[in-house]
Amino acid sequence: MWIALLCAGSMWYYVQRVLVPYEKADSAAHQRPRGNLSDLYPRWLGARELLLHHRNPYGSDITTEIQKGYYGRELDPGRPDDPKDRQGFAYPLYVVFLLAPLIGFPFHGVQIFFHGLLVGLTAASVWLWLRVLRWELPLMAVVACVALTLGSFPALQGIKLQQLSLLVAALLAGSVACVASGSLFPGGVLLALATIKPQLAWPLVAWLLLWAASDWGARRKFVFGFGLVMALLLAGAEIILPGWWRMFAGAIGQYHQYTQNQSVIEVMLNELLGSAAGRSMGRVGAQILAVTATLACAPLLWKLRRERAEVSGFTCATALVLALTVLVIPMYAPYNQVLLLPVMLLLAREQAAFVSRSRARRLAYGLGALLLGWQWAASLGLTVVDLLVSRASALDGWQWPFFATFALPVWTFALIFFYVQDEPHRVQEAVK
Repeated sequence: MWIALLCAGSMWYYVQRVLVPYEKADSAAHQRPRGNLSDLYPRWLGARELLLHHRNPYGSDITTEIQKGYYGRELDPGRPDDPKDRQGFAYPLYVVFLLAPLIGFPFHGVQIFFHGLLVGLTAASVWLWLRVLRWELPLMAVVACVALTLGSFPALQGIKLQQLSLLVAALLAGSVACVASGSLFPGGVLLALATIKPQLAWPLVAWLLLWAASDWGARRKFVFGFGLVMALLLAGAEIILPGWWRMFAGAIGQYHQYTQNQSVIEVMLNELLGSAAGRSMGRVGAQILAVTATLACAPLLWKLRRERAEVSGFTCATALVLALTVLVIPMYAPYNQVLLLPVMLLLAREQAAFVSRSRARRLAYGLGALLLGWQWAASLGLTVVDLLVSRASALDGWQWPFFATFALPVWTFALIFFYVQDEPHRVQEAVK
């Protein structure tokens, strides 16, 4: 536990004393604006203006107001160093229903509350996934898992930015935990709420609806819960802003156009290929690999669709879907890797299945552990450098914790994929 607390503490220290100062200095050097930099702010402001003043959150006037709060001023297309992300309201409109309780408070207070909420929900997600896995750990081991989760860079980045990805990750954990405990209707309700970030939620939605349809008589309550809440969200959104879905589609198109968002696979291919021509090849190659990975998972998921929620086949399939999601969605931000939490816990629990088998399996597992642990090794090293050498030396190494950021989802997906594929007898067993 103490090692976990040390790792988590070093990551928080690195972010506060190395990464943030570097980003501030870099922004000042390039005259890039910095406001509240809260990813919650565009959604909160859009919800407030819609519900209190009946303004269209997808409108350009709201986008300008968002920029003034998020960046501190309106973005200037004539300044080449200004951020490309315009921070428009690029969410389904029904996200305003989840944020409605917060729109009457000053945003500074909302930030403090949401910061604590994300910390609590992320910690609770560890407990929920342990219940799904039916992995009973001593209290100190659970504390260590929570510390490492909150002290991982993806979770810490999401907390600092007040990213809704962490809320969605908690809703997904709650949904699967409800399903695994037999509470199907609440599981469907939570899954519907998680669709406020469709790109993160819909792969799991597709899997769970397939699972439910495969035993309709026993699992139909899950579909009823999901369908009812989705219908209410969509109908409510249409009532308060008719035709919102067309505006949302346009906002998504603009978002991908000005951010040029890439998947984890595409980022890695671009790094390997370099050059402009290489980046074009990287995009095509990433799309081919994403389709290949999805098609490779399809027969495994189809085979496991009839598994009961309390056995390991269902758990492994769910972990595989989440690993695939992080791999292929056109968003490479590290905070999305919080979805890998159940995958990491499953692989940790099944350590014996890897280290007791072939040498190649042991090496693959060891490399995965190295990729996961690198972030803490690097942050601990930079903490020592900052405390014992100089702040300037630590700032020079600000990139160290990121070296394994994009390789980790790829390797994790490979590990869980081959575990599910090559260990059918384990997948069919009940979780111990």
